Amino acid sequence: MSTGIEPFRAIAISRLAHELKAAGRSVIHMEFGQPSTGAPAAAIARAHQVLDSDGMGYWESPLLKARIARHYQDRYGVTVAPERLLLTCGASPALVLALTSRFAPGDRIAMARPGYVAYRNTVRGLRMTPVEIGCGPDDHYQLTARALTALEPAPAGVIIASPANPTGSIIPAAELAAIAAVCAERGIVIISDEIYHGLSFGEPTPSMLEFTPDALVINSFSKYWSMTGWRLGWLLVPADHVETARAYIGNLFLTPPSLSQHAGLVAMDQTEELEGHVAVYRRNRELMLAALPALGLKTIAPPDGAFYIWADIGHLSHDSLAFCEALLRDTGVATAPGIDFDPVDGGHFIRISFAVSTAEVEAALKRMVPWFGERKAG
Repeated sequence: MSTGIEPFRAIAISRLAHELKAAGRSVIHMEFGQPSTGAPAAAIARAHQVLDSDGMGYWESPLLKARIARHYQDRYGVTVAPERLLLTCGASPALVLALTSRFAPGDRIAMARPGYVAYRNTVRGLRMTPVEIGCGPDDHYQLTARALTALEPAPAGVIIASPANPTGSIIPAAELAAIAAVCAERGIVIISDEIYHGLSFGEPTPSMLEFTPDALVINSFSKYWSMTGWRLGWLLVPADHVETARAYIGNLFLTPPSLSQHAGLVAMDQTEELEGHVAVYRRNRELMLAALPALGLKTIAPPDGAFYIWADIGHLSHDSLAFCEALLRDTGVATAPGIDFDPVDGGHFIRISFAVSTAEVEAALKRMVPWFGERKAG
């Protein structure tokens, strides 16, 4: 029986980008939400040491779990027992673990639209029902307590993402508190995806744990710590859910790579290098925002955090996949079609990632400005 999972269309754009690059074209990859930088230098050095001295195996690092627990105390003022942390092979398995260990097939899971494509498709793949709530500029492109209150019947769960993908918008603390209150009143379980924490440009990024101890919280080393390919993340669960979640993770996923855990422990203390990456993203964001008038992109989501521009191209096209393919073929700049993130209105949106070098952003803008100008004139 089909679960109705749709393809991740940005992957097709990326595949074409690599084909063009193999054919000798100059390509700038702005289609995926991944840093162009590698892991911190000290983390890589530690990995070399481990490779020479440790045969490795199935393992869950108690030192890494303790360090992550301290991270919650240091950044959010929240005390977390290390036993509540389950280490995963990135955020994607953490999402699967949260859903399978806490919900049943047929359960309704609310989420924002636009939102990360895998939320909708993972929920469907697990035979649950995604309930997408349209979020536009009036709502800062984010879920609100008001929207959750209006849902009838109440969903079993809700996925919150702040900063969000694809918009970069952040939910203010007061609204997070209101969402937590509504969910407590209506019996809605919260999954909070906090993978973009650490990547903000002025607005604070509070954790949902500051407002409720019962949320399931997802995070990963892929974004702020610049370790996408190392496949390391975690799921933080309420104390009364630890044994259930541990039973699921042991059967479904075992443990994340030992090498990544050694490197991740060191990466967590490389603040100066990592904040240098954030400074680059901040500069890239400024360049993108300054160029938007020349691109003719007047309606965007506020990129409070993460590293994305979510832009309305409705004056140019209502087929974002064809638009992104044409942009790539003509200019060598790869972007993500909005239809991935919003099956209703995404045909006239694109997502541009600025998690590349500043030189690449400058080169991409140099190519895109005349291309967009020609289409606007046409």
